[in-house]
Amino acid sequence: MPASSAATIPALGPFEAALAEMATPLLLLDAGGTVTFANDHAAILFAGAVTVGSSLATLLAAPEVGTDRGAERLGRSALTEALTARRPTRERLALEGGRLVEAALAPLSTGGFALTFDDVTEHLRSAALARLEPLTGLCNRVELHDRLSAAVAAAEEAGAPLAVLMLDLDRFKAVNDTLGHPVGDALLRKVAERLRNAARRDDVIARLGGDEFAILQVGQVGADQPLAAEALANRLVDLVGRTYVLDGQMLNVGVSVGIALFPDDGRLPDDLLKHADLALYRAKADGRGTYRFFEPAMNAAVQARRSLEIDLRRALALKQFTLVFQPQIRLETGEVSGFEALLRWHHPERGLISPATFIPLAEEIGVIVGIGEWALRTACREAARWAQPASIAVNLSPIQFRGGKLVETVTLVLAQTGLDPARLELEITEGALLDDTDGVLTVLNGLRHLGVRISMDDFGTGYSSLSYLQKFPFDKIKIDQSFVRGMAGSAECGAIVRAIARLGASLGMRTTAEGVETADQLDAIRAEGCTEVQGYLTGRPMPASEAFALLGAGAHVSDPPVSDVVPAEALVPAA
Repeated sequence: MPASSAATIPALGPFEAALAEMATPLLLLDAGGTVTFANDHAAILFAGAVTVGSSLATLLAAPEVGTDRGAERLGRSALTEALTARRPTRERLALEGGRLVEAALAPLSTGGFALTFDDVTEHLRSAALARLEPLTGLCNRVELHDRLSAAVAAAEEAGAPLAVLMLDLDRFKAVNDTLGHPVGDALLRKVAERLRNAARRDDVIARLGGDEFAILQVGQVGADQPLAAEALANRLVDLVGRTYVLDGQMLNVGVSVGIALFPDDGRLPDDLLKHADLALYRAKADGRGTYRFFEPAMNAAVQARRSLEIDLRRALALKQFTLVFQPQIRLETGEVSGFEALLRWHHPERGLISPATFIPLAEEIGVIVGIGEWALRTACREAARWAQPASIAVNLSPIQFRGGKLVETVTLVLAQTGLDPARLELEITEGALLDDTDGVLTVLNGLRHLGVRISMDDFGTGYSSLSYLQKFPFDKIKIDQSFVRGMAGSAECGAIVRAIARLGASLGMRTTAEGVETADQLDAIRAEGCTEVQGYLTGRPMPASEAFALLGAGAHVSDPPVSDVVPAEALVPAA
């Protein structure tokens, strides 16, 4: 270690002694920039390159010192210019070994200058890392916004176009939930690598969180930016959608892309991000694995959806939901064997809102669990009042299987309403089994243990319906109404109905044909061996009071159509 130049001063007064003990590297300069004092920390910082009597210009020209902009020498340093002008300034210096220091020059009243140095290496590294997403090494949301703001300002000045692409992985949640977060994280890193390969070197790629990504594509003046953005979106859909092999497993995810263009779709960074997100939402709604450009009409659609979402969140508290009950007829005897409880939303301004509209939204925003519990409790309470021990069927959303509380909820509802568990029939669709088959089957076995019956709804429309019948012994199969309606003109539909009816009989399961609307359909269904029928022909959805009266009257399918007594507001297609 070199000796401190402070030691060359014969006698240190109190002021000089204090300077020598400072933890901050310090140089004192005369008016011409010659070093008159250097404390130990300054000598160590510059590895002996600074001594009393040397000049600031000599120090800054040393090979160990440069700017943080690269190999540029400091002959035109802001420090030397400020020295001449006798004004304060700051400049960042790069030293050997990758160290960065902040140099601050301050004029003194005695005519000289004080020059201090602050090592900012770790601070700058931390700041740089703070702008990177740690899992993938991509930019984070803050860095993307800053880079987008700079790109917009540059584009405004130069007239260059740019595009913002928002990306969302398809089917990623299923991978994360079934294989675990370590595999999900490894998959995200692979996706990030493919995004880098698809984009250009100058494009900014960011991970915004979860499985959401964004790309800032900066164009050239006169370039066809929509065409360039579309080409990038096509590459993304292709590359990200290819099979991944992780830990010996083959995984498949896709990507949906939304695109917003500057300046057509917005001149502010936040507007471009928002509009790209709206376009992404449309791409996902249109089937995923594709891309969409922003269109102004998307704003209106989103505003309408948000308004509906707000109303939906309040509907349960405001008691706007009701249940209607559609009869299920046992074909062998013509008797009403039970009812399916169907949810209806009567909005004070919008009127009757279709379940096809509000149920998917309720699932998306997470309120379906509360609504579903209300529907279950209300249906069981009504069924407990019936004179005959008819069954009551209640639909379950796949969302209700998450969280592990469904069995507990059903147990509590049965205890509160006093309904015999054997009269409760819970209907699920194949969608409930897609994400976590083993977990859902565990819940179904728990429900079966309570004595509750389980039906598979819309059978035949999914990819794995038959395999699910092997994994769980359903009590009933409900044949989707599309096959029933197609029987008149399609031999294939008739064959499917026949096959399902025979399959149900061989497995000891009842089969209910849904959507029966004509006498010909009823005759065909009976001929194919189905055990039950449900549809407008044998009974439209009706209020609870009329279902109660119908059971009391002992109605049969040969009786006058029960729909004759249903008020007009209840004449809504079954959900």
